Amino acid sequence: MALITTLIISSLAILTGGGILCLALSGRNSAANRLGVAVSVLGGVPAAVAAAWVLWTGQEASLRLDWSIPFGSFYIGLDGLSAFFALAIAVVCVLAAIYGEGYLRAHLADKNLGAPWFFFNLLFASMLLVVTARNGMLFLVAWEVMSLASFFLVMFEHERQEVRRAGWTYMVAMHLGTAALLVLFLMLGRGDQPLDFDCLAVPASAQAAGAAFLLALVGFGTKAGFLPLHVWLPEAHPAAPSHVSAVMSGVMIKTGIYGLLRVLTFLGPPPTWWGWTLLAVGAASGVVGVLMALAQHDLKRLLAYHSVENIGIICLGLGLGLLGLSTGNPALAVLGLAGGLLHVWNHAIFKSLLFLGAGAVAHATGTRNIEHLGGLLKKMPTTGLTFIIAAAAISGLPPLNGFVSELLIYVASFASIAGATGMSGAVAAGLVAVLALATAMALFP
Repeated sequence: MALITTLIISSLAILTGGGILCLALSGRNSAANRLGVAVSVLGGVPAAVAAAWVLWTGQEASLRLDWSIPFGSFYIGLDGLSAFFALAIAVVCVLAAIYGEGYLRAHLADKNLGAPWFFFNLLFASMLLVVTARNGMLFLVAWEVMSLASFFLVMFEHERQEVRRAGWTYMVAMHLGTAALLVLFLMLGRGDQPLDFDCLAVPASAQAAGAAFLLALVGFGTKAGFLPLHVWLPEAHPAAPSHVSAVMSGVMIKTGIYGLLRVLTFLGPPPTWWGWTLLAVGAASGVVGVLMALAQHDLKRLLAYHSVENIGIICLGLGLGLLGLSTGNPALAVLGLAGGLLHVWNHAIFKSLLFLGAGAVAHATGTRNIEHLGGLLKKMPTTGLTFIIAAAAISGLPPLNGFVSELLIYVASFASIAGATGMSGAVAAGLVAVLALATAMALFP
């Protein structure tokens, strides 16, 4: 439908053009701060409306325009998968921007706020373009812009050595992942034809499909924070401003999940080992992520490692879904994919809330050291209440949202046990134990 694509184009234009206006206001920090949040809200609403409409009605829309870039066309579209992620991006970015306007007031006198608002809105626009792009070259351009915009946001306090180290670690990791994606799209292309998604070739052999899957796992897994590709995540999240950390952890790393799911639709029926690979990666990420979180004293670093854990839980759900597809078990496929996708949204909500709460605590106390933060509930009751709710949700406690998605993955795990024998049954039982262990350790103080 023309209206849906018009709304998406409007969002991209408002966010990009408004971001440039923020940059032009460099030196007029109060005006740039107010304009930055207004641009995010005005740019986010059309995208949210378009995504919600697609999810509600099941309709799809696309727009294709020729351009002169090799292998490329400006081809965007919104289907159920894109809308699912686009709505989360719009909601989290708008709320984070509103929070960010107050958060950045503390830097009116010592920072140029036009630049961070330009990069924030550019990050917002690039994430929307990533999930709506229908051409490989356009996708890679949006992916690179997303990485660069988030890099400059991480480097907001670049005068600190640890921030510079975190920023460069992030940049190196992102470009290694992008290199894998470039090879992936070249593999899937057809000679000199445009890399439009509806023209990409299904790999001719099982070996080629497996290589493409592994490239996607590395390229998108680097952004998502899969173990052992997570090295940038506990460095960059604590370094960034809190509203940026909320966006990066809440939705930006989920673009890796989106990309993996989108590419899987190009590769044909999945063999069983793809599902087992995702299960192994998810189990390792879940357990190691929560173990590393328990060892942290920095509040934002602790939350960053919990992102690794929850990405692992999402990966477990996707792995179970692929196992269901490869073994002809529709119940397992639906439960696994539904649990993983629901956890994408759940994690976006409660992790964003936790990072925003951490920012409020750091702003009020001047420290993120957990050992020095006792007794805050009496002094900050509203922040404390919201933080407790989000902490209970990330721990998977009923009746909160984290419990529902993890329950679906548990049920899928038991379904995989029921349909497995021998070694497969033992591995499936071990998967349930791993998920239970990660959930239990998330409850530790």
